[in-house]
Amino acid sequence: VQLQASGGGLVQAGGSLRLSCAASGFAFDDYAIGWFRQAPGKEREGVSCISCTGDSTYYAASVKGRFTISSDNAKNTVYLQMDSLKPEDTAVYYCAADRPLHTLRVVYTGSGGMDYWGKGTLVTVSS
Repeated sequence: VQLQASGGGLVQAGGSLRLSCAASGFAFDDYAIGWFRQAPGKEREGVSCISCTGDSTYYAASVKGRFTISSDNAKNTVYLQMDSLKPEDTAVYYCAADRPLHTLRVVYTGSGGMDYWGKGTLVTVSS
């Protein structure tokens, strides 16, 4: 089982980045994917998830309207398009997979375990 997050980097405030989460080794279609982030000295925060609700996607209030999550099931890959980035978006971003309702709960609360986690990718937004 592997989740590989990539696409992080350094960007100026107002800029954009697209993160990717490539999955392998499990039944991708049966799982929801969540994105999380953790800034230095702060607790982990749930950012977004896909296939985790009846409406398919969920966004934390802090990113709603700026971030867009999408999925390419043929490639077993989930993307997080991040626009209008702010310095407070600076964090290590992680993707994780679990059953839909559980994923929604963990993303919403920011706490709890997930079946599978990827290594993080660092996003730095300069002011």
